[in-house]
Amino acid sequence: MNAKPDVRLPAVSVIMPVLNEERHLRGAVQAILAQEYAGELEVVIALGPSTDRTDEIAAELVHETASDKSKRVHTVPNPSGRTPAALNAAIKASRHPIVVRVDGHGMLSPNYIATAVRLLTETGAQNVGGIMHAEGENDWEHAVAAAMTSKIGVGNAAFHTGGEAGPAETVYLGVFRREALEQQGGYNEEFIRAQDWELNFRIREAGGLVWFSPELRVSYRPRPSVRALAKQYKDYGRWRHVVARYHSGSINLRYLAPPTAVCAMAAGIVAGAALTPWGLVVPAGYLAAIAAGSVPAGKGLPLKARLQIPVALATMHMCWGWGFLTSPKSLAKRVIAARRPAVLSSH
Repeated sequence: MNAKPDVRLPAVSVIMPVLNEERHLRGAVQAILAQEYAGELEVVIALGPSTDRTDEIAAELVHETASDKSKRVHTVPNPSGRTPAALNAAIKASRHPIVVRVDGHGMLSPNYIATAVRLLTETGAQNVGGIMHAEGENDWEHAVAAAMTSKIGVGNAAFHTGGEAGPAETVYLGVFRREALEQQGGYNEEFIRAQDWELNFRIREAGGLVWFSPELRVSYRPRPSVRALAKQYKDYGRWRHVVARYHSGSINLRYLAPPTAVCAMAAGIVAGAALTPWGLVVPAGYLAAIAAGSVPAGKGLPLKARLQIPVALATMHMCWGWGFLTSPKSLAKRVIAARRPAVLSSH
């Protein structure tokens, strides 16, 4: 017999955009349903046009929780396949005052929701989030995870590397007060990537607080190949530049490091090939730096994983920088011309 939810705790809606997530979806949803939280909880999965068994697994999860009034799974369609559209569709279909974003390949730690609800109350924040704890399942993914949690890989981004609790520009995923989402009209659906950063910028511009806490942790599964990682980081760089064009003053030196590195590497290679071997000092120095930086990052990993960390680092840096440099101005114009999402009314 299912225990009745504690009505003294705010009810929580977990929203999950998914596309081709058959590998991780069941585990991600089970981690949500197993949360150490006594309040009412629902999971709303926004289904993109998957080509694997994602929809079938989601239907099984809906059926398995149909009789549980305190913890149910629902689905909504997302025919566009776009992440921000999925998030808005799930928000509209959800009912509760606290909204937790989770991805289909993210695994919440057991006390994630309870801790987030407590932090929202203690800090008065509109959004709280924590660490994107990358974890691999093979040598390549272990290498990417090491790169994504090292300062040489991602700089001083607290949600990657950890740090002290406090106000933040953005956080990984996020646990929101519904009124903050409704005030901002949800996610801007023109932002294929960087939609979290862009939404958090608007929340902060409106006077809201975005709060980072290392108490919150979500396990993340890295991209399974060099090609997939390269596309991911190229898209990150491309859309981060769109945010910078759309919201003036939102850029800082950390975001300029990868495009600067790309330009320096290109100039060094051209100079070394056409003018003087001294031009190769810059690319050689970069390669030496990432090789040295991969040593502490790979501590405790198998040799095959450690040897692949420099490849992961270079892929992340160069593709992010290239995406930033080649980001078409037309993307920002399209975003500026587009209407913001309508107010997301709760059910």
